[in-house]
Amino acid sequence: MAGPRVDDIYDQVKAMAVSFRVRPGDRLNEVALSKELGVSRTPLREALNRLVAERMFDFRPGQGFFCRPLDAQSVFDLFELRQIIEIAAVRAACAKASDAELQALRDELYATGIDITGLTVEEAVSRDEAFHLGIATLSGNAELVQTLTRINERIRYIRWISMSLDRLQRSKEEHKQVMQALLERNADEAVRVLGAHIAKRMDQVQDAVRHGISSIYMEGSQNIAARIIEEAQG
Repeated sequence: MAGPRVDDIYDQVKAMAVSFRVRPGDRLNEVALSKELGVSRTPLREALNRLVAERMFDFRPGQGFFCRPLDAQSVFDLFELRQIIEIAAVRAACAKASDAELQALRDELYATGIDITGLTVEEAVSRDEAFHLGIATLSGNAELVQTLTRINERIRYIRWISMSLDRLQRSKEEHKQVMQALLERNADEAVRVLGAHIAKRMDQVQDAVRHGISSIYMEGSQNIAARIIEEAQG
C-alpha cells in the first residue's frame, strides 16, 4: 500500500496535470521534478504510475512520462460520459435521497453556489462541481461519485476556458431548475434540465480546446484560473 509520502506527491503532481502546468504532450523531466518537490525518484515514479492509470499522463517505454494530450475527441468523450453518469445520478437521487438531504443540498446551493460575482474562474468552477457532486452523493453510489470526480478532474481546464459570464448566468438558472425538480421528486424534469445543462457539441469542444492550447502557451493556465468574474448579468 502506498504510504502518505507517495499520496502527497500524487496530490501535487495531479494538481499540475489537472491545470496543465505541464503542457500537453510535454515529456516530464523526472530529475527536475523530484528536485522541485524535494522527493526521491522512487516515490515520484509510483505517484506517476498511479496517474498513468487514471489517464492523467502517458508512459512510453524507453522514453518516460508525458503529459496527456489535449484533443477534442477525448474531451468530447469525457463530457458525453459525464452526461451519462450525472443523468443516472439525478434519477437515483430523486428515488433515494431523504427530504432532509435534498433540503440540505438546496440550502448549500443557495448559500454558496448562486452568486459568483467576485470569484475567480477556478472558484466558480469549484462551486459548480460541488453542486453536481452533491447530487451524485445523494445517489448513494460511491463508485458513481468517484467516477464523476475523476471525469471532473480531466475536463476542469477546458471548463475554465469555456466559462463565460453568459454561460454562468444560464448555469445558475439551470441549477435552480434541477434543484426544484429534485425537491419535487420529478426525475424526468431533472434529467431534462441536467442533460441539456451538461451537453456539449463537438464544435464547442473543438473551440474550447483551440483556445485552451493557445492560452497555455500565451498566458499560462494559472492566469486563466485566476480571472475574476466581475458580474453575471442576463
